[in-house]
Amino acid sequence: MSGSLLSFALLLDGLKAAGEDTRLRLLALMSEGELTVSELTDILGQSQPRISRHLKLLAEAGLVERFREASWVFYRRATDAPGAALTDALIALMDFDDPVLARDRERLAEVRAARAAHAQAYFRAHAHEWDAIRRLHVPEAEVESAIQKILQGVEISSLLDLGTGTGRILELFAGEIERGVGIDLSADMLAVARANLERAGARNCTVRQGDIYNLALPRDAFDVVIVHQVLHFLEDAPRALREAARVLRPGGRLLVVDFAPHDLEFLREEQAHRRLGFAPETVEGWLAGAGLAPQAYRQLAPQADGKLTVSLWLARDPRILLAEGENTNKHKEVA
Repeated sequence: MSGSLLSFALLLDGLKAAGEDTRLRLLALMSEGELTVSELTDILGQSQPRISRHLKLLAEAGLVERFREASWVFYRRATDAPGAALTDALIALMDFDDPVLARDRERLAEVRAARAAHAQAYFRAHAHEWDAIRRLHVPEAEVESAIQKILQGVEISSLLDLGTGTGRILELFAGEIERGVGIDLSADMLAVARANLERAGARNCTVRQGDIYNLALPRDAFDVVIVHQVLHFLEDAPRALREAARVLRPGGRLLVVDFAPHDLEFLREEQAHRRLGFAPETVEGWLAGAGLAPQAYRQLAPQADGKLTVSLWLARDPRILLAEGENTNKHKEVA
């Protein structure tokens, strides 16, 4: 309990920072996830310098955290800063049905919808060349080999591929599993995936349209869940990983494949990337926050200038460990 208490000076500074109309609204919005200055400007209808000044005051008081990715700056509610406890307390006291906050959330939904529409337009335009675009970054054969190697020795009866795209991951494992399910939001991508799986004779695999944040799937349903080159498109990656963890069976594995941090800014506009890669500790923290135990981390360095490094994170649902006891050592080859 004492770890969450604030000194008089910090508490006073925090209350001063939060005790203003716009700044309190900003805290409410950031309870919904990470947002950029331009997004907050669109939502609140205020100038960018004004919003930036308010955010600066909140950050100095430790109520929000700021981080930069290339030319974009993101803000989120404090989680590690001393003011995190005060931020949590203030958000818990807010009535989100209040007309002011409700209208802000409506505008937030509009901003997110526009961003999702932009991503979907890109997917539609590039559905049939998606595999080719991936090959521009890191050789896909190298990534697929690393995926198979990191899961070597893991018994996979049921596999879930989130953001399945062309269905290639399902095709890769089809001969080793009893059942495979691919989820994607884009109907165009699903059409491509269905054609590819049919051509490969992968009759034990199906694809369906779905929301990665709210899977229409039961808890404890899959031995392995793979999230391959998806997180960098998402508004709320930690939430997606928590939902992925929900459908893992006890002892199941969650594998994340995505880019290491980079500065290829054009990927935001041209390919709808929300994030420019992830640091190892960032994804490991999200996996731990989803109740999983990080097991392995691999990096595939680029073979030529201008290409991207691919990272792989493997985590395990720890619930089975209580029953396995000493037998947990049998999977150390992937740890």
